[in-house]
Amino acid sequence: MVCTRKTKTLVSTCVILSGMTNIICLLYVGWVTNYIASVYVRGQEPAPDKKLEEDKGDTLKIIERLDHLENVIKQHIQEAPAKPEEAEAEPFTDSSLFAHWGQELSPEGRRMALKQFQYYGYNAYLSDRLPLDRPLPDLRPSGCRNLSFPDSLPEVSIVFIFVNEALSVLLRSIHSAIERTPPHLLKEIILVDDNSSNEELKEKLTEYVDKVNGQKPGFIKVVRHSKQEGLIRSRVSGWRVATAPVVALFDAHVEFNVGWAEPVLTRIKENRKRVISPSFDNIKYDNFEIEEYPLAAQGFDWELWCRYLNPPKAWWKLENSTAPIRSPALIGCFIVDRQYFQEIGLLDEGMEVYGGENVELGIRVWQCGGSVEVLPCSRIAHIERAHKPYTEDLTAHVRRNALRVAEVWMDEFKSHVYMAWNIPQEVESPHGDGFLGVWWGKKQANKKTNIRLNSSSHGSTRVLFTKLEQTLNPNPLHVEERGLMTRH
Repeated sequence: MVCTRKTKTLVSTCVILSGMTNIICLLYVGWVTNYIASVYVRGQEPAPDKKLEEDKGDTLKIIERLDHLENVIKQHIQEAPAKPEEAEAEPFTDSSLFAHWGQELSPEGRRMALKQFQYYGYNAYLSDRLPLDRPLPDLRPSGCRNLSFPDSLPEVSIVFIFVNEALSVLLRSIHSAIERTPPHLLKEIILVDDNSSNEELKEKLTEYVDKVNGQKPGFIKVVRHSKQEGLIRSRVSGWRVATAPVVALFDAHVEFNVGWAEPVLTRIKENRKRVISPSFDNIKYDNFEIEEYPLAAQGFDWELWCRYLNPPKAWWKLENSTAPIRSPALIGCFIVDRQYFQEIGLLDEGMEVYGGENVELGIRVWQCGGSVEVLPCSRIAHIERAHKPYTEDLTAHVRRNALRVAEVWMDEFKSHVYMAWNIPQEVESPHGDGFLGVWWGKKQANKKTNIRLNSSSHGSTRVLFTKLEQTLNPNPLHVEERGLMTRH
């Protein structure tokens, strides 16, 4: 309907403008003709006063006709105006934000929502209008509700990393952690601000923190970076401030579900070398509805990008949906014994932004005698953004990090990583510090080599890969031909 109305108006306007153009052309031709006649034909004769008066009269008539045409155009436009809703809605029609949400918004509301969506990568406009303590569906397997846990469990420090997060999303993450973690288990919350420019994350966030700390002094700690360090180094910053025996490292756009903490802390108490990931559900970026994700292990492809995997057949044979799912890697957010994390070298702070660090950590944990588990009874909802607003292109960072992991940990398998990224392995930097000199340096190499030497008693990478595939999948993949732990 909008397109039809605009087409009619456009055609009418074109007809009127065409008429004006013809009049102007005729006027110009007439003027040129009169000029030539007066100069070259009767150039020596003075123009009679009567003729001048006639010319003036003709000119005034033409001006009047032009004024009339202008009035007609104005009247035509005013008689058939497009509805404000239709006129304003058109710029938003191709945005994914409004595919399943926002049809009832006014043009101004849509404009505001779209602006925030472009800035954050999710519907911050809607988030600002949702309660911080909104209820979540309990998506745990039914058997989780019947489990019992020890009375004495270690405390946990929850670390949230953010840069230019929507304040309401950050506060909902904090609020859900407080409300759905038993008070005797949650020692503190640590907020790591990776140099946000968003003003409301300064004054308004400080007001919220002061209010909470007024009731429980020192409960929320804030770390602010003077420059952007990226997700990886920010997590290490949070770990350094944490004081609880267990540290949970999370993005700042999550919502904790009921009973998430007890299964995690129980598994770590039983064995401090377990690194735990919760099972993730999705917070839809457009309407903030909770989408249940199926239970999955967490692995990676040869680009060393994390992937969700079907749980191994050994897990299915248990016929126990509450059982931990052993995993080769981590998707990103995880919980770890604070001291054990230090013993295995934390995260590689030589990496940039994010990507590859979770795969590297998974490989390192398995190499150093630990294990990685996903717990079906610990569920956390996470916003998957429609786009990443904080960086123009992650590809360069992910590639750099992946090749860094390959050089340190993957031995003869590193060639698969180079091939996956379509990079010739033999190309070296003229400075002798690795491919193009961007992901390899002697200082980092020595540090990581020392960590690897400390864990080398647990076998080579080939032994590790074979163990992982035999343990996590009864039908081992051919790692020489395919990516480790990719889907069948």
